[in-house]
Amino acid sequence: MAHLVDKAKEFVVDNIVHVKKPEADLTDVSIKHVSRESATFHGQLEVYNPYGHSIPICEISYSLKSAGREIVSGTLPDPGSLRAEEKTTMEIPLKVPYDFLISIMKDMGRDWDIDYELRVGLTVDLPIIGNFTLPLSKKGELKLPTLSDIF
Repeated sequence: MAHLVDKAKEFVVDNIVHVKKPEADLTDVSIKHVSRESATFHGQLEVYNPYGHSIPICEISYSLKSAGREIVSGTLPDPGSLRAEEKTTMEIPLKVPYDFLISIMKDMGRDWDIDYELRVGLTVDLPIIGNFTLPLSKKGELKLPTLSDIF
């Protein structure tokens, strides 16, 4: 009997490994809006759904870091669904208080650039498997707005 159970486990593991999964990529991080109180960054996420039906997105979790410090983090609950056999593009809004940006100015050079790392966890509800999280990250350099851009 134990041999039969082991064979069943091997079968399930082999078949789950070969199940198609959505593919995702963080394509861009940019500043969309600047005010005296905050700056709103947007992370652009592209996800391809290989299935012939839509897949619900359970949540998107995110964390934006610079110079080893977390700038902003959060979760977008139930942001919609991935269209069937298509690429779905989503924007992740990241609202950063301007006083925090000022506090990291010492880490910037004369060119007003900051190095950043954006980490995103895209949790989808896959058939048979259940909730599955695709971990993504993107590193880059972002030009901050100057005071003249705000006023």
